[in-house]
Amino acid sequence: MTIVETPTGALLQESCIPVLETARLVLRVPQIEDAGAIAEHANNRKIAEMTANLPHPYRPADGRAFIEHLAATTEGAHFAVFLKHEAGLAFAGMCGFGRRPGESAPELGYWFGEPFWGRGLATEAARAVIDYAFSETDTLRMLGAARVVNPASRRVLEKCGFQWCGAGLTRVKAIGASVPVDRFELDKGTWASLRAWGSTALPLRRTLAH
Repeated sequence: MTIVETPTGALLQESCIPVLETARLVLRVPQIEDAGAIAEHANNRKIAEMTANLPHPYRPADGRAFIEHLAATTEGAHFAVFLKHEAGLAFAGMCGFGRRPGESAPELGYWFGEPFWGRGLATEAARAVIDYAFSETDTLRMLGAARVVNPASRRVLEKCGFQWCGAGLTRVKAIGASVPVDRFELDKGTWASLRAWGSTALPLRRTLAH
C-alpha cells in the first residue's frame, strides 16, 4: 500500500476503494488536490444547513482536514463526484456512506455544489454508491435522512428505493442546533429487487491513472 505525504505533513494511505463511472459521472476517493474545489462549493450556507457535518464558512483548510480524515479511516466509502464534460472532469460534489456512532448500519450522505442542482446528479451518484455498497462490501442495510425542509434530498432517497421509517432529530454543525429529519432505510434484498434503475449493469470501474 502506497503512503503519500500531504502538504501539511500528514501521511495518507492510498485507498483501495475503486473508481466508479456512470453515464455522466466519475466517482473516486477525494485527493488533497481536490481540497480547493471542495471548499469552493461547500462554502455555501444553503448547502451547509442541509447537511449534518459541513461547517460554515468552509475553507480550503477544512477540505484538506476532511480528506486527511477520510484517508485515516477504514469505515465506509466516500467519493468525490466529477461531472464529465468536453474539457474533462468538473468537481460537482460528494457522495458516500459511513456508520455514525451508535448506529447499526451505515448512512448514505451526499451534497452537490449549487451550480449542479436540479440535474439528477445526486440520484445518479447515490445509485452508483449504493450499488457499490451492496455488491462489493458486506453492507446489508443502509440508512438515510433528509431535513423535513429539504424535499429534493428526500426525493433522491425515494428514487433510490429507500423507505420512510420514522422521524427524529439530527444536529447540524453549521447552525449549532438539532433539526427535524425524516429517516429512511434500504435493505439489500429490496435493492436487489429494485435494481432496474436505468440499466442492469453495475457502474463501471475505472483504473485510476498514476
